[in-house]
Amino acid sequence: MERGVRLRAGASKWDVRQRVWDELEASGLADFPRPVHRRIPNFKGSHQACCSIKELDVFNRAREIKVDPDKPLEGVRLAALQARKTLLVPTPRLRTGLFNKIVPPSGATKEILRICATSRGIKEYSVPVGLDAKARVDLVVVGSVAVSEKGWRIGKGEGYADMEYAMMVSMGAVQEDTPVITIVHDCQVVDIAEELLDDHDLTVDYILTPTRTIKTNCKRPKPQGIIWHKVNYEMLEKIPILKSLRSREKQTGKDVTLRAEHSDLADTDTPAALNEEAMAENTRPQTTTGSAQIRQHDVENDSLNPRLEGSAVITTVYVGNIAPSVRVSELKCALREFHATPLRVSWQGAQRRAFLDYKDQATAECAVSSLKGLSLGGSTLRVELARNQRNKGQVEINSQK
Repeated sequence: MERGVRLRAGASKWDVRQRVWDELEASGLADFPRPVHRRIPNFKGSHQACCSIKELDVFNRAREIKVDPDKPLEGVRLAALQARKTLLVPTPRLRTGLFNKIVPPSGATKEILRICATSRGIKEYSVPVGLDAKARVDLVVVGSVAVSEKGWRIGKGEGYADMEYAMMVSMGAVQEDTPVITIVHDCQVVDIAEELLDDHDLTVDYILTPTRTIKTNCKRPKPQGIIWHKVNYEMLEKIPILKSLRSREKQTGKDVTLRAEHSDLADTDTPAALNEEAMAENTRPQTTTGSAQIRQHDVENDSLNPRLEGSAVITTVYVGNIAPSVRVSELKCALREFHATPLRVSWQGAQRRAFLDYKDQATAECAVSSLKGLSLGGSTLRVELARNQRNKGQVEINSQK
């Protein structure tokens, strides 16, 4: 049994995240920025854990290192700069490219190097690295919410680390044997059920904690590149470098068919809530049947499928008893993990409810069955078919009281 928090049998990825975040806060181990929920959590002792990377041969041999911008990895970024290694940091949400290279000023003092390793330094002392820069990454360092001694990793649910690695594979920036390291507190080392892992999930070779260095000897293959059938058009628009990579791979004869081209049904297990960002920007107010218009900030209506509009077959599921602390992103993560992703989410957080649109009644009933008994934020959700079903794409949102 590993030393981390104890998890109930059948725990989902979201359960694992929530349990770890709660433990870090409750035990007083959480560090700035707080609360650690919905983040790659910073913890007391992170600098000590980071410093132990200098004892690893894979670090000492590496010339070019990619380190995520998360706060608990600040010590690794500093160690790389002090050792005069090339330090690459992913751009925020991949919107302006894949990497920035941190370039300290000539003759930088120890204090300047410390600044370069921070989020401020990443902004002030970096230059973009394009696709044609021929990056050759010798070591990858990622943050985690939880990780097992077998090397199985769970991030915060947005999928950027997985996507970044897949993009590096497509660029030729990493090889099959490029080591991957994560930095966590001991309590974040937990048992993770293998059935929670998907083919897009990144595994790790070393785990560094304040007290241990764990070599995982992980045999599970890392992502072999971008899984295009799990990418949608919204993600392509959000991450411009994806378009360039897709064009390049298409020219080499690879199958770059996107998810929307495979099926009418939106994702069940996308490697990213990268998709969530695209969904959130499609919000618009709805009008109830026979009632006043609900304010826009009370409703988030996310159309996940361009072919949804005008459909007469949609079946709506009602989700109630949503805890006031729960955000729409948490619900979406849970829907993906329970393979119940709808075509559209109509979020009414102020009313502690949401409506999920599915392509037909059978799919909706399967979703109800999958989500029965699901607890979010300490409250067990009420999940059932909405009493009044919509017609031809018009949502009736007062179907439950």
